[in-house]
Amino acid sequence: MDSKNVIAAIALSSAVIVLWSLFFIPEQQTTNQDLAQKEKIEKNTDTPSLDQKEKVIVLSRDDALKQNERIKFENENVTGSISLKGATIDDLTFKKYKVSLDEEKKVTLLGPRNITKGYLIESGFVTSDKNVEIPTSNTIWSLEGNDKLTTQSPIRLFWLNEQGLRFEKEISIDDKYLFTIKQKIINQSNKKYDFYSYGQIIRNEIPEIIDFLILHEGLIATLDDELIEEDYDDIQEKKFSRVAKKGWLGISDKYWITSLIPPKNKEFKTTFDYKNKFRANFIATEPLALNENSFVEEELQVIVAAKRVDVIDGYAESLNIEKFDLVIDWGFLYFITKPLFYGIDYFFKLLGNYGLAIIAITICIRLAFFPLANFSFRSMAKMKALQPEMVRLKELHKNDKMKLQQSMMALYKKEKVNPMSGCLPILVQIPVFFALYKVLFVTIEMRQMPFYGWIHDLSERDPTSVFNIFGLLPYDVPSFLVIGAWPVAMGASMWVQQKLNPAPTDPMQAKIFAFFPLFLTVILAPFPSGLVIYWTVNNILTMAQQVFIMKRTTVKTAT
Repeated sequence: MDSKNVIAAIALSSAVIVLWSLFFIPEQQTTNQDLAQKEKIEKNTDTPSLDQKEKVIVLSRDDALKQNERIKFENENVTGSISLKGATIDDLTFKKYKVSLDEEKKVTLLGPRNITKGYLIESGFVTSDKNVEIPTSNTIWSLEGNDKLTTQSPIRLFWLNEQGLRFEKEISIDDKYLFTIKQKIINQSNKKYDFYSYGQIIRNEIPEIIDFLILHEGLIATLDDELIEEDYDDIQEKKFSRVAKKGWLGISDKYWITSLIPPKNKEFKTTFDYKNKFRANFIATEPLALNENSFVEEELQVIVAAKRVDVIDGYAESLNIEKFDLVIDWGFLYFITKPLFYGIDYFFKLLGNYGLAIIAITICIRLAFFPLANFSFRSMAKMKALQPEMVRLKELHKNDKMKLQQSMMALYKKEKVNPMSGCLPILVQIPVFFALYKVLFVTIEMRQMPFYGWIHDLSERDPTSVFNIFGLLPYDVPSFLVIGAWPVAMGASMWVQQKLNPAPTDPMQAKIFAFFPLFLTVILAPFPSGLVIYWTVNNILTMAQQVFIMKRTTVKTAT
């Protein structure tokens, strides 16, 4: 590709991102039905936790976990505990994911409400009858039967009020990340009541986020097939609520998701709000009628997961959760990004290394664009052969730009050359390049995956720097000077490739374009090393194809 095409590629990529942010983020709309339901539900009901006026004492995590009696759970993927106070899921650690490559500490996601990073899940029932005593965040539940939650046996909790109502919960966990909560109220009195089921995720504060345009981190849902994405600062400014008949809701981090799946086939209202803490909440819009000496029950699912594609897609299919795969932020190029991931993952399973998989998918992409690139390179070879004539025409008509343009167009027509044909492969590859960047950026499969040599994490930048001769000199350099070996190799390949293209006839343009490989080397140095490897290999393959085509074109022209 020539430098004009590179500039066009970057400009178009930026335009795509900006236009997407302006036009493709779903708008929030409040319908008349929403307002009616909101008035109906909020008039006399609210979820208990936010109704408590308790004084919160901030503790360390260890002290908070010791404060209340707990039921432990563990499978091959997660470990943690459920607090009997409030019957909350508020302690969860991922066993297979380290915080960083340099330490063995595992990623902990959930935490008790009275620590700074409190992050928990509650569920239960509320009622419009203020005279009925219901479980709250301060309620101490009793354990019935088993003393440990496993994949083979659930735990059963109960609590009795003084009005003859018995509240029960049965919580089970599968072998991955799914909690199933069966909630039940048994009425042992001769009175009738109405109850609404609810579930909510509470997070005390904004976590460390990347805050990058192409990645959503915050509150998320799909409601009646519409994707809803709300940033933390948006919810601090304005509450969101929507009534839906199907969907799911949660809070999304880059690599982790905490989500609720409401009871099936029942209308519910979802609320995202902030009252000194963030809350993603659903509540049923229609009450369950609890008659005398009878019972009512509901079931909901909780998924607290590492966002592995096979896991998320597996739950979406097995639980019939529509669009649950969107917890992974595939972006507006979903139809390219996700297949591209599957291609890389296929080669990873075949070759055993994601770096090799990226190289393999790069070769496949080059083969797919081979005919288009051939057409472009033939045109570029002809353009290069016409360079002397173009210089002559420019000198001949240097004082008449109109005449120069006419002469140039006549030359192109005579030689059957399209000067814009070199841009076509670039335009086609921009979405692929952006999609690959997305894959490397958002998928946990790439996280902390090594290549060879000094690349220990393909999702992070090349850690070496040309300013200490790639680690040979015994000192560290500032982060803005970390320009690694792979970015340098990419820049060098671009410079060589530039020499194969027709040189600009304007001296100033020639100097600017000569500087461009260095510019892109600096710009792309902080990008994921996997992406830089892709671009470098792609440049090398492009050059090989270009040299081959140009030689053939030159031979044919001479003949």
